Amino acid sequence: QVQLVESGGGLVQAGDSLRLSCAVSGSNFNSYAVGWFRQVPGKEREFVAAINWIGTNDYYADDAKGRFNISRDDTKRTVYLQIDSLKPEDTAVYYCAADRSLIAVVTSQEDVEIWGQGALVTVSS
Repeated sequence: QVQLVESGGGLVQAGDSLRLSCAVSGSNFNSYAVGWFRQVPGKEREFVAAINWIGTNDYYADDAKGRFNISRDDTKRTVYLQIDSLKPEDTAVYYCAADRSLIAVVTSQEDVEIWGQGALVTVSS
């Protein structure tokens, strides 16, 4: 069974960059698509970005295009989310998630199999 642990969150200034990491343990890591989601208190969790199991295709929510970049390093068993030009509205708990179905990760988070515990990112103005 795959397990996910996020890191890299914290308090940053608007305009800064931040890289979140999602460390993956367990077997068959390269069989899973991995995505990043975020949730603002009081709002629904939303999809941010996803990457397929071999790292050749990535997908972004419309409002994540341009400032967010997802990547994976299978040698380190880690998936990253780089966020540039941070804005206060990027403040949220960021979750990574994994599923054997890339379609589920991109379009149907309620069907996604595995979730991390989340990492809080706070962007001050």
